Amino acid sequence: MLRKRIIFTLIYSNGYYTLSRNFRLQRVGNLTWLERNYKFQKIAFSLDELVVLNATKEKKSIEEFAVEVSKLVNDVFIPIAAGGGITKVEDAELLFKNGADKIVLNTVLKKDPKLVKEIVRKYGSQSVVASIDYKRNNGFNEVYISDGTYKLEETLEEYLDYVLGLDVGEIYLNSIEKDGTGFGYDIDTITSVSDRINIPLIIAGGAGNESHLLEGLKLEGVSAVATANLYNFVGDGLPIARKKILDSGENIARWNS
Repeated sequence: MLRKRIIFTLIYSNGYYTLSRNFRLQRVGNLTWLERNYKFQKIAFSLDELVVLNATKEKKSIEEFAVEVSKLVNDVFIPIAAGGGITKVEDAELLFKNGADKIVLNTVLKKDPKLVKEIVRKYGSQSVVASIDYKRNNGFNEVYISDGTYKLEETLEEYLDYVLGLDVGEIYLNSIEKDGTGFGYDIDTITSVSDRINIPLIIAGGAGNESHLLEGLKLEGVSAVATANLYNFVGDGLPIARKKILDSGENIARWNS
């Protein structure tokens, strides 16, 4: 039985890391601030993976973002998935060359499915994570792309079927409504989605403490839980959360720091 994972998501914008609440960004600090407050070499033992997303609203510089990823790699000895602003194969290649183990695709899933399939062919499904942002409106889960600014016509269920046809390796499912609230995951939607897919599912949006992480990990069909809450897990927050989850008997790896 595959072990489940705890993932920390860093949201990058214009040279700074941010807090996000319902996709509204609040600048927190640069990489120096991050290293001072999180000491990545220490907390890496509390995580299984790191996701870094470029949420810069205006034109994204893949070159600038790749440099940031390369700096993170120097401090983090766990797999890193990076994405945001990938519009051609060379963009993915640049992130891989700068230390990313996987790439995360969102808007191009809809806008350029041929590119997605080309990246999958070149690097393998296991290297490609499909990020899906959704929000519930009028009883339906609607999908948004372009940093949450453009609503697609498809429902979440329809879009999931479409994305699965692109042969991606994982789904990163993020609730815009729950994003940054710290109130817990959207369990009903996650349960529904997990029944529809046959690839690893990462859930995001709403985790504010270790109880939320544990609740997500216990869900059948969920492979990993992610949190982007910089403040709730600052200091020893992540090590404490992992210890409590291990003590509960949940099937995650036990790392020795």
